Amino acid sequence: MGQRYERIEGRIRDFIEQQPVFFTATAPLTGDGHVNLSPKGRSGTLAVLDQLTLAYLDFGGSGAETIAHLREAGNGRITLMWCAFSGPPKVLRVHGRGEPVFRDDPRWREYISHFAEADGPGARAIILVHAVRISDACGFAVPFMDYREERTQHAEHFGRKTDEEFAAYCEKKEHVGVSLDGLPALPLPLPARAD
Repeated sequence: MGQRYERIEGRIRDFIEQQPVFFTATAPLTGDGHVNLSPKGRSGTLAVLDQLTLAYLDFGGSGAETIAHLREAGNGRITLMWCAFSGPPKVLRVHGRGEPVFRDDPRWREYISHFAEADGPGARAIILVHAVRISDACGFAVPFMDYREERTQHAEHFGRKTDEEFAAYCEKKEHVGVSLDGLPALPLPLPARAD
């Protein structure tokens, strides 16, 4: 039977920090807009900032639907989900309000320090999630799966790019500046990092 939690602490925080992958879900306010669901999994890219706030790095390599939905006036809805693929069965969800922090935001320097091991040219935003509902479910239907290792291609690919090359890459990608539904997404040209 599922439970609700007031805070991200103790065994809930431990569970989040032990999972090698999590999923994010967002949607635009319009009923016929595209729902976005994304896997996230590079090691060191998620941080629990306090008992009600999480943050994760948003990287280049795909569209910017999450950013667009969070930027949409009156929206900001986001859900993060973790599944136990080993150990006791559990599915944990954090429903919240999200906010992208872009590279030129004065807060960038403060937040990026939580991701020292994963930071690199491919980081285009930090997504802050302020939890409004924290709950778990049984996870009895989630299969057991063995974690082998991190994939290194993403970090290696973007690690070879300078900030200027990464900015040019972002400008050429479809659905980075504007979402599938025409919402403003990543600011282009890509902002330089705040000092």
